[in-house]
Parts: sequence; C-alpha cells; structure tokens
Amino acid sequence: MKLFVGLGNPGAQYAFNRHNVGFMALDVMAAAHGFSAWRKRFQGLTSEGRLGGEQVMLLKPQTSMNESGRSAGEAARFYKIPVNNVVAFHDELDLAPGKVRVKIGGGVAGHNGLKSLTAHLGNDYMRVRIGIGHPGHRERVVGHVLRDFAKSDMDWLEPVLSAMSDAAPLLAKGEKDRFQTQVAQETRNDAQSETD
Repeated sequence: MKLFVGLGNPGAQYAFNRHNVGFMALDVMAAAHGFSAWRKRFQGLTSEGRLGGEQVMLLKPQTSMNESGRSAGEAARFYKIPVNNVVAFHDELDLAPGKVRVKIGGGVAGHNGLKSLTAHLGNDYMRVRIGIGHPGHRERVVGHVLRDFAKSDMDWLEPVLSAMSDAAPLLAKGEKDRFQTQVAQETRNDAQSETD
C-alpha cells in the first residue's frame, strides 16, 4: 500500500490558503479516481482507492501543519508502510507558481509540515513540491502562505491540480520522473490551448 499525505491546516478558514495546496491536490485526486468517502482515522481524514493497480490511502492530517507527522506516522505504523512508499504533497516557496517538482529525501527548507513528517517517518519519503512562488521578502512569507489563493491564481492552480491527479497512477508506481514530465506537458498544453 502507498500512503499519499497532503499537507495543510484543518478548518474551513484555511481551506483555500496557499499552505493547503497539499490538501487540495488529494481532494481532486479522490474525486477524479473514485476513492472512498473521507473518514476520520489516525488523527486525520483518510480515503482509499486504487491508482494504476496500486492500493493507495490518501491522508489529510487534522493535527495542524506543524504536527502532520503524528498522523502520518500513526497510519504508516498501522499498515506497516515503509517510508519509501510515502508521498507528501506540499506547497513550495522556492518554485514559481504552478511548477511541480518531485524529489526523494533532502532538506525541509524551513517547512514545518515536512519537519514533522521527517521526525516521525525518517527522511526518505517522496515529496511532490507544488510551487506557490515567494513573496520576495522573508518577513512576508507567513502572510503569503496563510493567505488564500487569488482569483487569478485559479488560471494555473486548477490545471495543475488536474494534471497531478491525471498523472497520480505513475506516482503510485514510483515513476516520479514520468509523473513530473506528464504534469509539465499537460499544464503546458493547457496554457497553449488558451493562447491559440
């Protein structure tokens, strides 16, 4: 079984924050691939289904971003899911809005959700980094990530979430490079068709 963990803060007031793009990615995936209804487990919300023949559990920790690892660790231990079968979806300041990059391990770049996952799981999980752009100054970062996406952001956000959902079976099979390529191609094609 694969464990896909979306990072975000629980509660309606955070639902459209840039920091919650990990939750948004899982919501689109669950709806598009016919996953089960969300239910409360492991200090989070879970939904189960199949992606490309692989059994996958989606998890949205409800602990607050900074404690996400408690929820993910509980689910991983319960199902004996090794760290290399865990995929985290999170916002990334150091990528331009709409860019998606995948890596395994590495630093957490000050991201408290990743810091918590690493503390509870180890470091060798896969990270799907979803670019939200940087506000330009360090003191503006907190306001930037905890602010809702602007209406104009929907032009790139919706196609990116949709492309990640379409390519999710590749991630479930561990084919991170093909996933990244498919997302890039699909979002490029979307942008192209809008300008044609």
